[in-house]
Amino acid sequence: MPTFADFDRRHYRTVDVAIGYDGWAPTYDQTVMDDMDLALLNRLHRPNWERVRRAADLGCGTGRTGHWLRERGVAHIDGVDLSEGMLSVARDRGAHTTLTHADVRDSGLPSGTYDLVVCSLIDEHLPDLTPLYAEARRLAAPGGAFVLVSYHPQFLMVTGMPTHYTGESGEPLAIDTHLHMFSEHVTAGNDAGWRLEEAAEALVEEAWLAAKPKWKDLLGHPFSMALAWTLPAV
Repeated sequence: MPTFADFDRRHYRTVDVAIGYDGWAPTYDQTVMDDMDLALLNRLHRPNWERVRRAADLGCGTGRTGHWLRERGVAHIDGVDLSEGMLSVARDRGAHTTLTHADVRDSGLPSGTYDLVVCSLIDEHLPDLTPLYAEARRLAAPGGAFVLVSYHPQFLMVTGMPTHYTGESGEPLAIDTHLHMFSEHVTAGNDAGWRLEEAAEALVEEAWLAAKPKWKDLLGHPFSMALAWTLPAV
């Protein structure tokens, strides 16, 4: 399988996930647009959001996804993130029932209790998808769903751009980035016992250019994708 290093055009200094997101936390919500991830959740027909009562938000970040779920009536949302800085912002947002400082691959949340496990724009930081899909399977109740929003591999390959932010010094800093092909998701999901129900993709649109003017040449290219998985009810 190709790796992100095969396509990296920026060659920024790279930091690990916790350090990177601690540094990015104060400005994260100003740099990530809803069209990149939350709009994809709106397009999914599954799961039935109105029936979700208990959700695990893996890689909850600043709480954007948790807030989106809360607006749709999800009563209990447990968030997990590796960055204390991101958790602090999420805590101020107040969408989550609990917030835990932990790795998404070993969240410490209770097994078999969630109608929904959700994970948005974090899997590119994992060298292997298998532990993530396995942890989501452990957390989900029978008949539960796992929704993952991921950077589209084509975007990473075409742009050669890692997940990155601008540090306090003005230096661009990359956060450890890995490339995952669609087939890797299918294999990891199937091996964990998930069934793929739906997929959706977000393309770079004209409206994005107000915030991302340098992306003009990327119009029409896929940016992210959402995969909706389910478990058997029994």
